[in-house]
Formats: sequence, C-alpha cells, structure tokens
Amino acid sequence: MYNAAKFLVGLCLSLCLPLSARAQLVPDFNPPAVPCCLPRVAIQLADDLQDWNQLGRYHQDDLRLEKLPPESGRVVFLGDSITDRWDLAKYFPGKPYINRGIGGQTTMQMVVRMHPDVIHLRPAAVILLAGTNDIARNTGPETLEMVEDNIRAICEMAESHNIKIILCLLTPISDYTKAVQTEHRPPADIIRLNRWIDSYAPDVHAQVADYYSALVDDKGMLRDGYSDDGLHPNDQGYKLLAPVAEAAIEAALK
Repeated sequence: MYNAAKFLVGLCLSLCLPLSARAQLVPDFNPPAVPCCLPRVAIQLADDLQDWNQLGRYHQDDLRLEKLPPESGRVVFLGDSITDRWDLAKYFPGKPYINRGIGGQTTMQMVVRMHPDVIHLRPAAVILLAGTNDIARNTGPETLEMVEDNIRAICEMAESHNIKIILCLLTPISDYTKAVQTEHRPPADIIRLNRWIDSYAPDVHAQVADYYSALVDDKGMLRDGYSDDGLHPNDQGYKLLAPVAEAAIEAALK
C-alpha cells in the first residue's frame, strides 16, 4: 500500500506542475508547500476511491433497518450535503423519515445508492434533492442531459418498486457571504435544471417540493441570512424548507 501511495504522490505532483517545470531542471530548489504526512493523505485517497459511491456510509444502518418491519409512512431523504446536514428529527419530530444524504455527491453516485439506501428500506416515498454538485462538476463535467438521465434512472427505480416520488427543485445560491458560490454553480444552470425537473415530474407522477421559491430573493439569490456560506441552508433556511417538504410528502402519500 505504501508503494501505491508513493506512486500516487508522484503522479499528483507531476500533474500539478506546469509543463515547463516538468521539462527542465531548475537552478534552485524551492518546492511548494505540501500537506503534512502526504503519503498518509495518498493512502486515504486510495482507500476512499475503493468506495467512490460511498455505499459504506449507511451500510450498517441499512442492515439494521432491513431487519425491522417497515414503518408506515416511511420516507427516505436522498441527497447531498444539504440533506446530510438536515436534522430531520428536529424539524419533523415523530416522523419515520430517514436521512440518506451524503455531502458532495452527484446524481450519478446516488443512482448506485438507490437499492441499498432506498429500495431495500421499503419506504412509502423517496424525496430527492440532487444536482447542485453535478453543476459544480464534483465528479467531472456533465451535460444537462446526463444529469437528467441520472434523475430519470432514480425515478424509474423508485416507480418500479411502488415507491412514491418527490422531486425537489434545487435551492438557490448566493455570494452574500465570504464564499463565492456563483463561480461553481451558475444561477442560470440551477434554473435550467429546475425547469426540467418541474416539467419531468408529471411523467413519473411525482410531487414537486419547490425549495427554490422558498429560499430565493428578488435578485435570484439565496436569501441573505438564511445560509452561512451561500450554499447550505442554516437553521432559518431549514425552517422554510420543512413545511415545503412536508406538504409534498403528504400529497404524495394521499
């Protein structure tokens, strides 16, 4: 494993250097600063790549829930960090809602997680919030059609297992905080994907949870004061999203 780590370190360093630096010797030794214990970092990276879809994140809890009779009205929240950070027990007390959000994930990773993290838990419904990290290219560049295909695949799997579907419109972002979010998630791309989600929902008899309208201001940005980084809702933001989610869930389970 250490040899693999050394190879990864060398590869990363070689790829990070400009072509001119790789092609000649230098008169002075003045390397850039690197993280402490870089071999350890490389080993961790190699380990993480073995579970690229992060199936291990909820594996043990999935096994626990599979052994229990499914609760009436069980809903799985599938998504990225906006879902991951959401304390469902706090905002939906007494509800059989299960959080299966993983920070940083894209729709292609969630497709692979559908069976273990959703279908095997036999929920009545799944509520999907996904796509902002696809726009940010977290797993590489994608076309809008590629993101749409992943959402279609998730919905088709849910539909084939008689699981009701709630599709969430992506939340807006802002540059009101120190973080500049519009560089990685252009508002125009968020609007394009939201328009498609809204138009696609009837095809799979899905309810739409309009998170976008709940958080957007008159400038098309995430309302000032409802996020600490311009991307993730804070407590005030989640207070606005909770009734939107609850209304969509109730409509889906009627």
